[in-house]
Amino acid sequence: MTFQIGDKVIYPNHGLGIVERIEDKTILGTTCGFYHLRILANETTVLVPVSNVDGVGLRRAISDDEVDRLFSLLGDGKIDNHQNWKGRFKDNSDKMRSGSIYDVADVLKSLTFLSRSKSLSFREKRMLDRAKFLVVSEVSEVVRQPVPTIEQRVETALERCFTMKARAAARTKTAKAATPRAASTPARRSAARAS
Repeated sequence: MTFQIGDKVIYPNHGLGIVERIEDKTILGTTCGFYHLRILANETTVLVPVSNVDGVGLRRAISDDEVDRLFSLLGDGKIDNHQNWKGRFKDNSDKMRSGSIYDVADVLKSLTFLSRSKSLSFREKRMLDRAKFLVVSEVSEVVRQPVPTIEQRVETALERCFTMKARAAARTKTAKAATPRAASTPARRSAARAS
């Protein structure tokens, strides 16, 4: 993937940046191209080798259509739930590094859900805050709406997700409670007729 000066790009785990320059530099006798990115959140400059764009997960900001898909994902009622802290933290860390806004949204959803039932560790709390920042800042830039407006939309989508998950869990519980009795009676009758 190639970028031009002025392109808005997402640098995984750092957020939105602007390509300010593209230049060649010679390091240890090897000349290669670099993108100079200005990260908007903290005004830092990052150099990304042109040849390693895919390796670091640099990508364009999402489109308006992808914003709708993102909010659908945030509110779909599906939440990854690891019981094991180590496995959960590793999976979430991998998702945060992937550069995919959808992976970051999964982390936001699962850690927000978990935080409602128990206290998160310091590292998970920091990851949750980072995931929320990354989602909100990118969407805010794409749709050109203020951060508080996007934060409210994210909160609304998450509430819808948790409500849908609770309803699905209640339906599953009701179905399980009704199924054993109903299923066992015809089976006994069939067995009795066969003998």
